[in-house]
Amino acid sequence: MKRKTAASEPDPRAIAATALLAYCRPGFEGECAQELAQHASGFPRTERGSGFVELVQAKGADAGTHATWRDLIFARQLLRVLGRAAQMSRTDRLASLLPIIEQGGPRWRDAWVEAPDSDAGRELAPLCRALNAALVTALRKKRSLDPAAPLRLHVCLTAPDAAIVACADVAASAPWPGGIPRLRFPRGAPSRSTLKLEEAFLVLLDEDERTRWLKAGMTAVDLGAAPGGWTWQLAHRSIRTTAIDNGPMDAALMESGVVEHRRADGFRYRPPRAVDWLVCDMVEQPRRIAALVAAWLDDGLCRRAIFNLKLPMKKRYDEVQLCLSIVRDALGGAADLRAKQLYHDREEITVFAARGRTKADS
Repeated sequence: MKRKTAASEPDPRAIAATALLAYCRPGFEGECAQELAQHASGFPRTERGSGFVELVQAKGADAGTHATWRDLIFARQLLRVLGRAAQMSRTDRLASLLPIIEQGGPRWRDAWVEAPDSDAGRELAPLCRALNAALVTALRKKRSLDPAAPLRLHVCLTAPDAAIVACADVAASAPWPGGIPRLRFPRGAPSRSTLKLEEAFLVLLDEDERTRWLKAGMTAVDLGAAPGGWTWQLAHRSIRTTAIDNGPMDAALMESGVVEHRRADGFRYRPPRAVDWLVCDMVEQPRRIAALVAAWLDDGLCRRAIFNLKLPMKKRYDEVQLCLSIVRDALGGAADLRAKQLYHDREEITVFAARGRTKADS
């Protein structure tokens, strides 16, 4: 069902845009560009290590796409470009930005000044904070901010004197600046890998799904669990978890009362009865992991799975498509697949998989 837009506000898809802008992990600009080009016409423009990709179109062409940030694997955020500011005055950047912003026409729910997640972008963080405060103040004076507006304004600083002005439909975009959920390492977790699964729950599931699918008393299996980073996320939610690994588990985690450790081969272990969740962060060839998870789902051994695919150095985009097709084909096409390269991922992506659309599951 299409979301209705108030008569005083334009349809977000009708905003004139010159290009699409996607934020991504530095070093994965090529994969992000490949994927973006699959969803919208135009030619990608990027620089390795920049942390962003632009999909540029000819003047007058429609730069739109039906894809959202959730549909894209390598894009953390997807924005519609309104214009560019170059050679901005170091003492009055708003003089360059506001004319571009005002051409956008609508009021904004919020305004974010951000920089790509790159070495150069991180150096711009203090400037982003200062400029963000000044921009919000200026928009308030112009009465251009409206908490009910459907669009959010984005200013992406690419240099101290250069920026890309863009916008996003709030309902169809990542709710975090830069598309990065800032998570704190939880006290008591045995490894930093725990943040990958926490982020996966936030990014790959919606709020309603998290409420229904991560209930206390549910059951799970964690393949390749040691020392227990992913198991900790499940145990923290009182999900009874069987941790499979020949290595040692964190002692404090084992005292939680909801974790059973079995020293076994993750590829050979099968549970005596079906579980609600299978999670897997084993270091292995990605297509082998995909085939393993596909077998669990196809055999009805788990209802849902979240797993990581460690990507090769070359042809990473092709490998991702192959792995997803392994799961999809095993389930006869009736697969609910969602994949994303998370902020806490490195040379890998994280995938949610279930048989068919499971919105009605409780």
